[in-house]
Amino acid sequence: MSAVTKKTKYIPAIGRRKTASAQVRLFEAAKTEVIINDKKLSEYFKTDDQIKIVNDAFNTLKLDQEFKVTVLVKGGGLHAQAEAVRHGISRALVERDEASRVPLKKEGFLKRDPRSKERNKPGLRGARRAPQWSKR
Repeated sequence: MSAVTKKTKYIPAIGRRKTASAQVRLFEAAKTEVIINDKKLSEYFKTDDQIKIVNDAFNTLKLDQEFKVTVLVKGGGLHAQAEAVRHGISRALVERDEASRVPLKKEGFLKRDPRSKERNKPGLRGARRAPQWSKR
């Protein structure tokens, strides 16, 4: 099956970070608009830092073409969700145009960040934190 769906002409992609997962659909449109879980970008992500993270892929490529992006994001915290959305948008842009792969890869937007929370081990207070030691 081709990456571009024939009926609605969108490019699907999935982005992930920690436990956050974002299903991204990239449409060609008259103006750039990002909709996340049926809310506008500025309604869903309140901080400028998170909004900047989502728009990083577009800003890196300096595209003259406009896109509408719809995203369904689940899991994780807001920061991880923003990075998952960026990962998904970057993957969709590369699917659309292979030439955009080099600048996005250089910025690290195509790599799925493998870091996640380490599990708690038995006998320890956290993943690595041992209980306080008492000599007597």
